[in-house]
Amino acid sequence: MNKMRFKALAAAVAVGGLFFAPGSVVQASAQQQVQLFHRLPDAKAAALKDLVERFNAQSKDVQVVLSAVDWRSGGAPHLMILEGDDEEEFVAGKPRFKPLHQLMKESGVPLKTLRPPAMMTRTPVNAKGQLLALPVGLSTPVLFLNRDALRQAGLNPDTTRINTWFELQETLGRLADTGHTCPYTVAEPGRVMVENLSAWHNEPVATQSGKTTVPSFNGMFQVKHVAMMASWTRARYLHVFNQQSEAEQRFANGECAVIAAPSASWTDFRRAGKVDVAVSKLPYYDDFPGAPQNTIADGPALWASAGKKPAEYKAVARFVSFWLQPDNQVAWQRETGYLPLNRAGLLASRSELLGNDLENIQVAVDQLGGKPATPQSSAQPVVEREKVRRILDEELAGVWADQKAAKEALDNAVTRARNGN
Repeated sequence: MNKMRFKALAAAVAVGGLFFAPGSVVQASAQQQVQLFHRLPDAKAAALKDLVERFNAQSKDVQVVLSAVDWRSGGAPHLMILEGDDEEEFVAGKPRFKPLHQLMKESGVPLKTLRPPAMMTRTPVNAKGQLLALPVGLSTPVLFLNRDALRQAGLNPDTTRINTWFELQETLGRLADTGHTCPYTVAEPGRVMVENLSAWHNEPVATQSGKTTVPSFNGMFQVKHVAMMASWTRARYLHVFNQQSEAEQRFANGECAVIAAPSASWTDFRRAGKVDVAVSKLPYYDDFPGAPQNTIADGPALWASAGKKPAEYKAVARFVSFWLQPDNQVAWQRETGYLPLNRAGLLASRSELLGNDLENIQVAVDQLGGKPATPQSSAQPVVEREKVRRILDEELAGVWADQKAAKEALDNAVTRARNGN
C-alpha cells in the first residue's frame, strides 16, 4: 500500500477521535527490558518483529526483546503470545498470568479495546467480559476464491453469487466440468463444518447436563452438512487434506479453486502472488430460519506473566498501549490479516484509503457482527478445546475416506469428547 495513503489514514483516525490517548508515559531511571515469547508463523512473526522495532526506536527507557524461552522453562518472560494447547496448559491450574485489565489499570494506562464479543473464544475473557489477555490474532473462517479459476470455468467472479451452499455446489460443478481437479477444500474441517457453521445457523453444539456443559454437535444440522460434504467428496468436488497448511498451500498454488480458511490467511495468499484472490462470507442454508447468524472468532492472545514487579508491568502496559495506537493497528491488520482490536482498526477496515488491502477484515467483521450473538451462536469452550477439535477431525477423516457415515462419525466424536479421549 502507498505509504502516503497509510499515513493519511492513520492521521485521519487519530484526529477523528475514534481512538484513545496512548496513556501516561512512565519514566524510568534505567532501561527496562520486556521479554516477549511467541510461536507465530513466519509472516506473522515478521510483522511482530517490525512492531517491536518501531516501539524500541521511539522508547529509550523500555525495550522489548523477543525471547525463545516460554513459561515452562523456569523464569517466564513478561509477555507470551499463546494459542491452542500452549494456551490451554498455561491457563490451567494455579494462575500463571496477570489479568491484562488489572495490569493496565494499576499501571495508569487506559485499555480501550473493542468490547469482547460473545462470539469470541472465551479463554482471554473473564466472566465479567474483562480482558485477561489481548486477543492479538483473531480470525474467523471465510471463503476464498481463485478468480482466474472462475473465469476459466466461464464464470464472472464479480457477479457470481455464492451466498448459499447450493449456489456453491453449482459453482463447483462448473469448475469440475471444465477440468478443475480440486474445486473446493477446507483448511480446518471441524472448526468450519461444526463450530462455525453451527453458530452461522444458530444451531447448538453444547447442552447442559446438570451443572455441566457437554458437547452435543451431532444434531440434525451437523449431520446434514457433513453428509452433504461427504457426497461432495465422492463427486470429487471437495478434497480434504491432512494438514491445514497443505490445504492452504494447494489453494495458494492454484491447485484448488475455492477454500474455507481463516480470514487471516488472506495476507498469505496475496503474498504468494500466484492467485487472484477474492473473499466472501461462508455460505449458508437458506432453509434454516434465521441463517446466517454469526461465526466465531479465534486465535492467539498476548498474556502477561504473573509475579513481575510494578515497574515491569508499567513497561508492559506501555508496549500494549503502543500496539493499540492507530497506525500500529492498521499496520498489524494489513500485514497479518488479523481482526481489529479497537475502533481505529475497525475504522481502517472501512476506509477507501486502504483500497482492498483489508477486504478480508471487512468480510470477517460483517460475518461476525451482522446480528447480535445468541446462546446458540456464542463461543462454547467445551467444543473449542484443541483436544476436541482433534477428535472431531479424526472422526471426520473416516467420512472423507468413505469408511463412516456422517452420523456415526459425529456420534463417535461427541462420545469421545465427553469421555475425554
